Amino acid sequence: MNKTYKSAPSAGAHFLLKAGVAAIVLSILSAPLMAQGRRGAIQPAAHADQEPINSRPNPYETQRNFGTLPDGRSWGSVSAVNIDIDGINVWAGDRCGTNSCATSDVNPIVKLDPDGNVLTSFGAGLIIWPHGMDVDSEGNVWVVDARAANARELEENPWAAGKGHTVMKFSPEGELLMTLGTGGETGDPPTHFDAPNDVLIAPSGTIYVGDTHGAQFQDAAGPTSKSRISMFAPDGTFIKSFGEFGYEDGQFRSPHSLAMDSQGRLFVADRGNARIQIFSQDGKHLDTWYQFSRISGLFMTDDDMLYAIDSETSGGNHPGWATGIRIGSAHADVVTAFIPGHAYQERPWNTAGEGVAVDADGNVYGAEGPGSRPAVDGGLTKYVRQQ
Repeated sequence: MNKTYKSAPSAGAHFLLKAGVAAIVLSILSAPLMAQGRRGAIQPAAHADQEPINSRPNPYETQRNFGTLPDGRSWGSVSAVNIDIDGINVWAGDRCGTNSCATSDVNPIVKLDPDGNVLTSFGAGLIIWPHGMDVDSEGNVWVVDARAANARELEENPWAAGKGHTVMKFSPEGELLMTLGTGGETGDPPTHFDAPNDVLIAPSGTIYVGDTHGAQFQDAAGPTSKSRISMFAPDGTFIKSFGEFGYEDGQFRSPHSLAMDSQGRLFVADRGNARIQIFSQDGKHLDTWYQFSRISGLFMTDDDMLYAIDSETSGGNHPGWATGIRIGSAHADVVTAFIPGHAYQERPWNTAGEGVAVDADGNVYGAEGPGSRPAVDGGLTKYVRQQ
């Protein structure tokens, strides 16, 4: 996810790299859990050389429970979040008060002002599981619907059939303009996706889709671990796919989030492999970074500051690391600021949201997914930049 509005100089750019005592403490506390492991916990060999980064300056004030939904409605899980083209207002994809919209008739896509008031909403009956989101240069809102309704949901609401596994383009007013993929079905491009994760619209209009959510939980290639980036022309015409399941450069275990810097380089959060991979716009691998942890969401500001939120780290799948938001320049594999995750159930690694976005004033928005929402009792957290 990336923006073209002019933002204030990012706070992370003002801090030097400095090791912290908290990283050592966390490693000690998590050590007994390292042997537990779990499905999908294997990491690329190069990851072993990366020391955990859990302590950097935090120049933000936390404001939990951001945003008031209409009619007294409660937030569900959120992973899709982005900033409007005005640089001020916030778009979010609410999973309808729970962790799915399959049995709900409320609007999951909401636009909020900086004070958390809803300005508009849409999408009722169209989306099962909003997961990723981008806003293009014309203000259109692109939403990834990452899964289909399950058997129980279909029994309760048969209308949910034929939805999910798609990428949808909406006008700012909520008119559906384009759908990529075949609703309710998994498969291969150009006609299908398999649990897509995120969408990014490049300045050229080229559409990038990160595909196959479940690959992060696999240790070997299989039917649910395809892991690819698919490219489409602005009119939806398929161009090509690149990438496959694996641990090597150019391979993925779930490309979970996408961002692009001012040089046109594509940043991919390879969540299962706990790294960022960087590509040219035509899919050539350029670099691999391990400093930003097991990333769920990425956001790039116009001054090329990278924000990476880690919601999935635990003692079993990423020992020694903590959840939170790591911030650094897109031009150097260095973390310069860190917003720690929320304290929860005495976990040494805490818990954090899945999506991240940054407004023109440098304020950060965390989208609270199913893991972190119980800790904050809300769908969004606003981190206010301190001058």
